[in-house]
Amino acid sequence: MAHVRVTSEIGPLRAVLVHTPGPELLAVTPGNREDYLYDDIIDLELAQREHRRFVAVLEHFAQVHEVRALLTELVARADVREFLVTRALEVVPSDALAKQLAELPAAALVSLMVEGALEEAGPIARALNESGYALPPLPNLFFTRDVGIVIGEHSIIGSMRYGVRWTEELLIKALFRYHPCLENAGILYDGSEEKRNNYTLEGGDVHPIRPDLLLLGFSERSSPAALDHLCDLVFEHCGVRDVIVVVMPAERTAIHLDMIFTQLDRELCCVYPPHFVGPERLAVLHRRKKSKGVKEMPNFFAAMQAVDQPLEPVFCGGTGRSVQEREQWSSACNFFAVRPGTVVTYARNEATLVELDHAGFKLVAATNLLAGQETLADGARGVVTIEGSELVRGGGGPRCMTLPLRRDDL
Repeated sequence: MAHVRVTSEIGPLRAVLVHTPGPELLAVTPGNREDYLYDDIIDLELAQREHRRFVAVLEHFAQVHEVRALLTELVARADVREFLVTRALEVVPSDALAKQLAELPAAALVSLMVEGALEEAGPIARALNESGYALPPLPNLFFTRDVGIVIGEHSIIGSMRYGVRWTEELLIKALFRYHPCLENAGILYDGSEEKRNNYTLEGGDVHPIRPDLLLLGFSERSSPAALDHLCDLVFEHCGVRDVIVVVMPAERTAIHLDMIFTQLDRELCCVYPPHFVGPERLAVLHRRKKSKGVKEMPNFFAAMQAVDQPLEPVFCGGTGRSVQEREQWSSACNFFAVRPGTVVTYARNEATLVELDHAGFKLVAATNLLAGQETLADGARGVVTIEGSELVRGGGGPRCMTLPLRRDDL
């Protein structure tokens, strides 16, 4: 069975893990949306339709695995079921739930782990129409990027910043530990076991650029302690020699590095301009293997140049500040590359698409690509646009919704 292997952000995609959103989204209400890290309420049917189209685009280029399908295969095994049930009950000790989980058929057990299990309401709760979850639903699971990370042939289980995403770590750990499609050289760092509250790490902040070069974001979701620990691990096990760290602002709009930066091609990236150019630009650090400290770099582009990885920027939203802000908010920087120079993005971010057009990208609507009406030549730059007006309300784009398992080396 093929190992996982990812040594870049843009190498030709071979296998990727996604999760099509399901009834777990219905747990998010106007009253609790902030607890679930949502800015808005998503229409489930529309979101599913958009996501299925996105998956069809990915299938055009690579093998696509669904979290739910892989987990359902796994929980047919007694050892995996026991692992999941035992660990879930550590979070929510409940005899009633334990009994329920033990007896469920595989598909129903996976549904329960993803969609949550309502607790039995007592008389007062019933009278007040108040219900809670014994096992929390996972409305953020369709952003598979944050919970699982592949660097080289090793896997990393994200250490989620917010407790509502804790069970996600468990499910992804089960996949990396037991499923042959995700066979790996070992879990380097296991966020599901990490109990220190200053250790948090999410995949939106981890960008493998080359086998020897890693780009990280220090964000609200990824802590300095965890980033240092990750550096030590990848220096030792993954052949990484240089790490560039972008110090993120504490802003609602930029929760992860991939919300303000993604790589598009060998020497091209998309950035949110205010954070990378001019007086508001973010601090950038360079940490090298075997060196004691870090070096502060004048700016991001100089830092990348210093490690022989020059990148030219495409401006998210073009040159006008208000359009930049609007499109960044709707994930215009969050591209997913299926091969060098071929990327997927939301159709709604029109000013950013104009910039890509100027950079020589052929714009192709997903529907036309899938219907065979338009093609993208190998080696030519292209951008596939998907409808994402509903998905984007979850606060992420194509990179957030994908966990690459295998890419060809560049």
